[in-house]
Amino acid sequence: MKDTTNISPDDIQHCVLESGDVSVTILSLGCITHDWRVPLGNTHVPVLQSFANPRDHLENGEAFMGAIVGRVANRIGGARYRQNGQEIRLQANEGPNQLHGGPFGIGRQLWTMDPDGQNAVRLTHHSADGAQGFPGAVKFSVTIRLEGHRLTYEMHALPNQPTPINLAQHSYYNLMGSGDIRSHKLQIPANSFTPVDSAMLPTGDIASIEGEALDFRTLSKISDADPAGEGFDINLVLQGNDGPAAQVIAPNGLQLKLWTDQPCLQLYTSQGLTQTAPALTGQHHGPFAGLCLELQHFPDSVNNPQFPSIICTPEQPYQQKLVVEIKDMSV
Repeated sequence: MKDTTNISPDDIQHCVLESGDVSVTILSLGCITHDWRVPLGNTHVPVLQSFANPRDHLENGEAFMGAIVGRVANRIGGARYRQNGQEIRLQANEGPNQLHGGPFGIGRQLWTMDPDGQNAVRLTHHSADGAQGFPGAVKFSVTIRLEGHRLTYEMHALPNQPTPINLAQHSYYNLMGSGDIRSHKLQIPANSFTPVDSAMLPTGDIASIEGEALDFRTLSKISDADPAGEGFDINLVLQGNDGPAAQVIAPNGLQLKLWTDQPCLQLYTSQGLTQTAPALTGQHHGPFAGLCLELQHFPDSVNNPQFPSIICTPEQPYQQKLVVEIKDMSV
């Protein structure tokens, strides 16, 4: 397995998707969505927090900025789990736990990039048996397509033996282009959430969202829901209807909607984000600079058998479809 300590910056390829006056830049490193420009009046707003130089993703990957993370997104407690009576030990990268697939998960690997016209690209990656401690080899593929104001991610993974897979797209959205995302209004149709302990690991419970600060079932300004400025980093259990899994409206009139086939959404308001390399022009990476809406399966489900299983097999491979739309509400 080739980890990022051995990847040359010259190895990183990029592809620019264009549809009308919208453009999106994708990197071969980690399937990263590096830049997304949305028209607003006479300007184009950079709606993702990112680095000025794509190469800076290589040395500053701990924020997983714009990446497809996995093999297993979110946390696995103790960086271990049991499968068929055997203890599987994984590579830890957050104290004793594993976060987003380990220190060199697929979000920090080089993918093979095959552009498909001006508005689509297909990326593939072969993850070897034992990568970051996971059993089995897996063939990953992600097709990203831009159609008008909609960006679609179609993710597939085919293992050669049973292994856990749970991918998440990890962009930091800021519809103002810069500044504090607590001015954004947010709506998420989730009736429940999975409480966590002091290590951010699920307790195994599924609790009602009623009366909680993270109740965004009606459109609410983030700063009103979090007046103390503590921020959110929590998994919400979606209602599973056909409507958007999240809606965001910024003061400048840009609106984000996303649709998913996944059961959960990790809401992270980037209160832990720091400046590690020069940001895109006009941006500064710091607390509350970006809003993460990570569509995923239940966190640490391999250690919580009451949660739905994320074990995939050759007969039941992994798939996820995510659609994100960002546009001027006045258009």
